[in-house]
Amino acid sequence: MGKVAPDDMIDAALEYVQACNRMFVCKAEPTDYADASATEDLATITLTTPDDLAIADDTSGRKITIAAKSGETIDHTGDATHIALGLSSDTSLRYVTTCTTQTLTAGGTVDVPAWKISISDPT
Repeated sequence: MGKVAPDDMIDAALEYVQACNRMFVCKAEPTDYADASATEDLATITLTTPDDLAIADDTSGRKITIAAKSGETIDHTGDATHIALGLSSDTSLRYVTTCTTQTLTAGGTVDVPAWKISISDPT
């Protein structure tokens, strides 16, 4: 018997992330929305769906691509180590990942390249 995960099932998980309207560049791994938006935050970036969070086929499943952002204002000085996605209306932290460490200085700007979250089809 084969394994099947319909696109609708995978998309439901990706749509949870797609609802996010904030991306935080953080100096450490945040534990919740308040931590991401205040304690660990170096830069806060506003996202819009579907322009900044697009769901599509991937080579072996489905993916959500988070659009590149450039020239975003740096609010606090520190070493960026994590990127977090959250939804401000319910203050939920919905995804956290690492990033290449980069020193950011308050008042400057930061560029975040496009990146994706993939969910593979079952094998």
